[in-house]
Amino acid sequence: MVTIILQIPAFLFAIVFHEAAHAWMALRFGDTTAKDYGRLTLNPLPHLDMLGTVIMPLICAAIGSVMFGWAKPVPINASNFKAAKMRKAIFWSSFAGPLANIILVVVGSFVLAFVLARSSEAALAPQLVKFARFFININLVLAIFNLIPLPPLDGSRMVGSFLSYQQLLRYEMIGQYSFFIFLILIFTPFWSYVFIPFEWGTGFLIQFFYTLLS
Repeated sequence: MVTIILQIPAFLFAIVFHEAAHAWMALRFGDTTAKDYGRLTLNPLPHLDMLGTVIMPLICAAIGSVMFGWAKPVPINASNFKAAKMRKAIFWSSFAGPLANIILVVVGSFVLAFVLARSSEAALAPQLVKFARFFININLVLAIFNLIPLPPLDGSRMVGSFLSYQQLLRYEMIGQYSFFIFLILIFTPFWSYVFIPFEWGTGFLIQFFYTLLS
């Protein structure tokens, strides 16, 4: 139960920050759609998706896995982007979500290193360490997963920003097979092969911060 309680705020902040980052970046390029729909916010309620934000993460936690899920996708109307910056706007508004999670991985790594370096001074250090590790892992999983170039993930829209219209149509046809590809990625060792190098990199980052703070 303690594990679930510690994961819930980490998970909610990760997915909400992800979606708010999409909305913020789209607004910077001239699209107010997400803002108009009340999605440029860190309030979890407007972003809530019953399956992705409630059911799926609780199932993951119940089976002993790191919480995984999603929020409602932020509405973006690419026609509001300036034609001269269309490709750039699509790329960065798509990349903003995973980038936000990467930033949170760095922040979480610093916090974890700080707590570990000062653990003897904090009575709540063990719980803070657990929370920080959950926070890092959840954001890392979200960042890597969303960068997979399969429709409708952010990675596919990033790739799509470099394609011609005809190429994009053919590329998006892969989307009809995405669900089955996701199952293969999740339930085979392939996901571990993808995830482990990033996990090692995060470990080196934590050690770097720990060395600076010790």
